[in-house]
Amino acid sequence: MGGGLKFRMTAKKLTKEDIQKFRRVVREHFKKHGRKLPWRETTDPYHILVSEVMLQQTQVERVIPKYLAFLKAFPTSQALSKAPLGDVLRIWSGLGYNRRAQLLQKCAQDIIKNHKGAFPRTQKELEKLSGIGPYTAGALMTFAFDTPVVIIETNIRAVYLHHFYTDKKDISDKALLSFIEQTLDTKHPRLWYNMLMDYGSYIKQTHGNPNRKSAHYVVQKKFEGSNRQVRGKILRALTESLCTTVTLAKKLALKKEVLEEQLQNLKKEGLVVCEKGKWQLP
Repeated sequence: MGGGLKFRMTAKKLTKEDIQKFRRVVREHFKKHGRKLPWRETTDPYHILVSEVMLQQTQVERVIPKYLAFLKAFPTSQALSKAPLGDVLRIWSGLGYNRRAQLLQKCAQDIIKNHKGAFPRTQKELEKLSGIGPYTAGALMTFAFDTPVVIIETNIRAVYLHHFYTDKKDISDKALLSFIEQTLDTKHPRLWYNMLMDYGSYIKQTHGNPNRKSAHYVVQKKFEGSNRQVRGKILRALTESLCTTVTLAKKLALKKEVLEEQLQNLKKEGLVVCEKGKWQLP
């Protein structure tokens, strides 16, 4: 499985036979190895949104328990919109990229304030929501509303690079979109994209990462010692207790100047506040 179908690489238009062969490979893999994931058991757009934001740059295995805990704490857009940001960050703690939690809450507040609690039903309107980009809007159209739209993310990209560009490099997403559109199952887009994502995950695990052939591939920066690591340590510490700068520096074994720089950055972003000399979550 997954050796790559020998399509005509220069062709912009796939034959009906090409499409059928490709779909058969994807479907056969899903039939044998398809994953049961909690966000696949719902079509609630809020639940789908939470899963999509959490899954950005984060492995599925890490997301599952956080997704379940988050929805237990904030089961609706209304509940999330009203919650103190500090409570949201406490539940989010451990996932990393904490600004995602902040943007997710802003999106929920936008939906309550400007859309009477109902998610828009078009991609264009969804993209106008706070913190929602083209992919997330497309994912909502697909997984919440089962609408056939063309979307691309890391696992989907891996599938099309693996099958349609076996010997080429520096491939743009624009070049892949034609293949994604031609092979899209317009009758069952939700199921089709779930199949693609599982197959893409499998390809990355067993054939190396085809995304290295993408023009958009960026080597992830080292986490150890990065500002991202420092920010995560600060926020985790503040989920436990209020701290002065001195206490935080000792607790986290950080140089004072490094700590102060990141504290000020987090403060500007609204992720921490300082009251009476003590740092805390909002």
